[in-house]
Amino acid sequence: MGFFILFLGIWICFFVVWWVFFNASRHADVDRLKTRLLGTTKPKKEKKGDQQMALLQDDIKTGLAARVVQKFQLQAKLHNFLEAAGLKWTPTKLVNICFLAGLAGFFVSYLFLPGGYRAICYLIGTIALFLPIAYVWRARRSRLRRFEELFPDSLEFVSRSMRAGHAFSVSLEMIHREFQEPLAGEFRRTFEEHNLGLPLEVALQKLAKRIPLLDVHFFVSAVLLQKRTGGNLAEILDKLAYVIRERFKLRGRIRAISAHGRMTGLALTCIPIGVAVLMFYVNPEYVKFFFTDEIGHLMMGAAVGLQLIGYLVIQQIVKIEV
Repeated sequence: MGFFILFLGIWICFFVVWWVFFNASRHADVDRLKTRLLGTTKPKKEKKGDQQMALLQDDIKTGLAARVVQKFQLQAKLHNFLEAAGLKWTPTKLVNICFLAGLAGFFVSYLFLPGGYRAICYLIGTIALFLPIAYVWRARRSRLRRFEELFPDSLEFVSRSMRAGHAFSVSLEMIHREFQEPLAGEFRRTFEEHNLGLPLEVALQKLAKRIPLLDVHFFVSAVLLQKRTGGNLAEILDKLAYVIRERFKLRGRIRAISAHGRMTGLALTCIPIGVAVLMFYVNPEYVKFFFTDEIGHLMMGAAVGLQLIGYLVIQQIVKIEV
């Protein structure tokens, strides 16, 4: 029985991997053949935004994951989520990878866990299902943090270049050569969108949408307000860079003060997990009740749920927005 489950799991994982990584290229080949046979032609060069929209529209037409994305209307949210993380994935690819991770976690745990603990396979599969989302969220947070660190220096650079006689749009393009990723790539994209005919207001608003940081919204609002009412934009950017740096200092002080509360929440969350692991070795018959009995299943589910709720409550208490 175990060999059959392992064999079935391997084939399911293989099919999902094939669907995720090779289905897109297969559709591209079919479209290319249709174009040649029917004699239709496509524009040689399309704008980057049009290519992304076409890719999203093709991506939500086929597949089980595509139906899930379309049913819950997750296309725009997942697209912005992945774009902020700097990943070249599509929303349906992320959903497919989540399905693959959940299946792999379930089958591996079902194969290696003893017979009396098979109920925990569903919990492991559920946790594995959300691991790709956690990876994207971590990549997004790291990328936004790096952008936020470089942002005040870029504002001062734009201010100095404008005082030297450069236009604002040219100063945005110069950031690409002077700064590192992800800031360089985002500002270069904004410059290219404006250079290809997109109004500056729209290009900056798209930047604020791709980088959901309060400082970027301040920057976009300041530039748009200065363009409508006039004023010294270089001085405005200098003051904005100073305000952002002061916010960094205040945030560091708050994190130092709230470190005790965060460590307390982490310790209170890890203590029950450590006790459960120790009980597996000290008194396994006592712990087996939670996996073999229906009441034990309910008690374990309630304990895990309450533990997560307590951790989230502590995190919200010590979390202070600056």
